[in-house]
Amino acid sequence: MPSLTRLAAVALLTASPAFAQHKVTDAEVAKITREAILIDTHNDVTSRTVEGYDIGTPNKTGQTDLPRMKGYLGAEFFAVYVGAEYVKDNHAANRALEMIDTVRTDVVAAHPNDFVFATTADEIIAAHKDHKIAALMGIEGGHAIEDSLRLLRDYYALGVRYMTLTHFNTNHWADSQGDVDDASVPKHNGLTPFGKDVVREMNRLGMMVDISHVADKTFYDALETSTAPIIASHSACRAVSNFTRNMTDEMIKALAAKGGTMQINFGCDFLSQEYYDKSKPLMNEMRAKYLEVLKIQDPEQKKAAMEALEASVGGKIPPATLADVVAQIDHAVKVGGIDHVGIGTDFDGVGCVPKELDSYDKFPALTRALLEKGYSAEDIKKIYGGNLLRVMKAVEQRARELKSTAAIETKYSEK
Repeated sequence: MPSLTRLAAVALLTASPAFAQHKVTDAEVAKITREAILIDTHNDVTSRTVEGYDIGTPNKTGQTDLPRMKGYLGAEFFAVYVGAEYVKDNHAANRALEMIDTVRTDVVAAHPNDFVFATTADEIIAAHKDHKIAALMGIEGGHAIEDSLRLLRDYYALGVRYMTLTHFNTNHWADSQGDVDDASVPKHNGLTPFGKDVVREMNRLGMMVDISHVADKTFYDALETSTAPIIASHSACRAVSNFTRNMTDEMIKALAAKGGTMQINFGCDFLSQEYYDKSKPLMNEMRAKYLEVLKIQDPEQKKAAMEALEASVGGKIPPATLADVVAQIDHAVKVGGIDHVGIGTDFDGVGCVPKELDSYDKFPALTRALLEKGYSAEDIKKIYGGNLLRVMKAVEQRARELKSTAAIETKYSEK
């Protein structure tokens, strides 16, 4: 938390004529944005590249492509997203391996002059110095390990450096926020004993524990179990928008107290209460259609149907704005402290983002807005990537401390 002295100083500065007369220049904005190591902890463009999209070409319906990534983006955690539909007949691991391969093959190997595969904080820093984008991976959906710690270790060996414990679906060992109100889904009251061993083994390996998507009790169980800082890779503040995927102030404080960081999601419903309230009835109406689209087997037909569905929603509700992003960051900083906030855009994974901040080439606008709000260059560099690098280093250090500890061999059991 910022000290009262610091907050008072900021208040005096922002109220003073001298501060009011300070003009933020384009040169200042560009310098800070380029010097910062901008790390985005969640991007879903992999769901497109795995189906054949070339990230080097313009992405006409999404936010992510190489031309717009170059210049300001320092590191990308590409989502190894495994939809709940792959749980059936144990197809989750197969899908996870396909998603890992699309990062390694369709992104890094296909564009070696622009991307470099990375697994550590130091490798992110080195990539930034070489003017390349560090490509990392985070599994989205703990069901991808198919209840096997051996698979978890395999994913780490392949380069995965965080795992979101659940997606929208409660799995065999962790409750999700996505079906928390669905009485037909059996719940565990947070993490099961096996789920806690998943967290412990992630600590031993050096894989960050990600609690975006989990039920509130699962969050507290993970926080208590983990001996390394944990992250929320793409969430926001529930006090600003009470979207259930967002975190309460109490959760943000608890996360910060144990050294973690919350990465702000740029999805409109995450950012804006007004957008969430207006979109909720429409989203409920579209949910059945969305579930039908997910059943389409042909990739091209599925893509076209999804784009048509998104287009039918777009434009009916005014999107969130850059000011909403600033408000979310500002609230998170006031609650958790400047050292515990970051960026997790969820680009190409959400249907709506602010038009003023709809890709990486727009980040100078956020830099300017934060400077005008009273944030220093040092503050902005922490938010953009410094805080996440600190967490990564802490997780890596904890793994070194646990290096001599034997691998956890717990077997999942329904009992």
